[in-house]
Amino acid sequence: MEVIVYNSKGEDTGKKVTLPEEVFSIEPNQHAIYLDVKQYLANQRQGTHKAKERAENAHSTRKLKKQKGTGGARAGSAKSPVFVGGGTIFGPRPRDYSFKLNKKVKALARQSAYAVKAKAEKISVIDSIALEAPRTKDYIQFLNDLNVTGKKTLLILPDVNTNVVLSSRNVQKAKVTTASQVNTYDLMNADQLLISEEALSTIQTLFDK
Repeated sequence: MEVIVYNSKGEDTGKKVTLPEEVFSIEPNQHAIYLDVKQYLANQRQGTHKAKERAENAHSTRKLKKQKGTGGARAGSAKSPVFVGGGTIFGPRPRDYSFKLNKKVKALARQSAYAVKAKAEKISVIDSIALEAPRTKDYIQFLNDLNVTGKKTLLILPDVNTNVVLSSRNVQKAKVTTASQVNTYDLMNADQLLISEEALSTIQTLFDK
């Protein structure tokens, strides 16, 4: 699949590049994408939720009324979950939501995510982007020139570029990452992928391993 290469001003450079078939032209595995996104979201959960159960409640353990003769149910303690202020039945406890996913499944999920975006023609290749200083308005202008303002964009670079990262940090719906750090969730969550031409070769190298 060939795509046009744009410069940082959104102008057609006259070049075209072929997206690596082994990454961008495979048949997407939807289940692998689902598992990888599920793992990513699970890893974001702190799991610190907690409710006090009967044994942890601060109420008195004095028997509230006599066992028989009242015409009502037996009541042994104000800690009972049936009373207001009592313990919580089967309340949430701290837990770890993370789970294991094989490396090959995660790699297949990323390949599938790239393929989904390629089929939807949601990939733009940029020859390069260089900002002289961290400046938000320069990154906004970069997005305007590419006509992707208002869309959720993911810029994929070959290496960390501090000026670009800092410039994009305060721009809503814009995220910057590197080819080696990109994850399936970010790929699927983006409306448009902006991939540096140099990053394409890095992506191909990562999946050749």
